[in-house]
Amino acid sequence: MLKTEIDNAIAVLKNGGVILYPTDTVWGLGCDATNEAAVAKINAIKGRGEDKSFIILLDSDAKLQSYVTEIPDVAYDLIEYAENPLSIIFCGAKNLAKNVINSDGSVGIRIVKHEFCKQLIQKFRKPITSTSANVSGQPTPTIFEEIDPEIKNTVDYVVNLEQDKMTPKKSSTLMKLGPSGQFSFIRR
Repeated sequence: MLKTEIDNAIAVLKNGGVILYPTDTVWGLGCDATNEAAVAKINAIKGRGEDKSFIILLDSDAKLQSYVTEIPDVAYDLIEYAENPLSIIFCGAKNLAKNVINSDGSVGIRIVKHEFCKQLIQKFRKPITSTSANVSGQPTPTIFEEIDPEIKNTVDYVVNLEQDKMTPKKSSTLMKLGPSGQFSFIRR
């Protein structure tokens, strides 16, 4: 089942499609984070402006240097010891679709521990976007059942895992990390 869902999701991602998938936090809308047209599709689905940046997911902190120019040493400790899902905004994004990167050149990255996401990203060999599965300005759904049917019907593929889980999940902690290691919390 897991392998089939990973294969199905990868086929969609490779074709520039958008998936609705379970993550270590809330259900997400995902696409190839290096594909500008795919990222634009997510903005259209969510009805959100092109000026908002995305969080991308990676399966390992060893891949950070592929997408960020400067990684303070403390980043590795923060990732390793975080008890809850942690998304870190890094300066100096690179090798990503322009519409994933914030206007100041930064990008939010989360190293996932969620088994489906981890295997998906490993096998896809590229980062994927993660943004909550809601229309912009609407509440973030905490379980699959709360996702607007319009979102479910607009994506290219809905991952058939964890849809029956009723334990609400919450968004990740979001922290901005400067090149010299200074940090501030954006969302706790």
